[in-house]
Amino acid sequence: MKIILIGIQGAGKSTQGNLLSEKLKAPYLSTGHIFRDLAKEHSPLGRYIKEIMNAGYLIPDKKTLEIVSEYLKRPEYEKGYILDGFPRTIVQAKSFKNGIDKVIYLKVSDKEALWRLSYRNSDARQDETLTALRKRIELFHELTEPVLEYYRKKRLLVEIDGEKEIKEIYKEILSKIKIDP
Repeated sequence: MKIILIGIQGAGKSTQGNLLSEKLKAPYLSTGHIFRDLAKEHSPLGRYIKEIMNAGYLIPDKKTLEIVSEYLKRPEYEKGYILDGFPRTIVQAKSFKNGIDKVIYLKVSDKEALWRLSYRNSDARQDETLTALRKRIELFHELTEPVLEYYRKKRLLVEIDGEKEIKEIYKEILSKIKIDP
């Protein structure tokens, strides 16, 4: 099964993605993790990605599509995956040709997301300053909300209240994608 998780930063995509990965025996792939790993590299691409992320901006569509498409060519993603943090723009959604089964939107308010992120033990990641987080939330509303509508029209979108308890959210996801708990 090929699943996309969408939600504002702090919505619980990583938590749910890992639970789903274990349940469905499908690898979990986070574009955030990919980009943070690339940003650690002492290469022109690594420096470029680090600068964009630390400012709270999104990696440009063309570069994101290139990187994600390259990752998904790996054999471990052939039979399915849980993809977190992609697509973030309508251009990415329309350009991504990978036979998605479901798009799960973990809906969380801006206030709840900021609260969660401010208390998350993230070892003070450089891309999680308050300014960068606020910019990312603003970009989510501006660029990613149209992606939700795009998948809603395709009847692939499953909307979940992401402010419930982790176990409740997980059960609701399984129920809506028709998988026994």
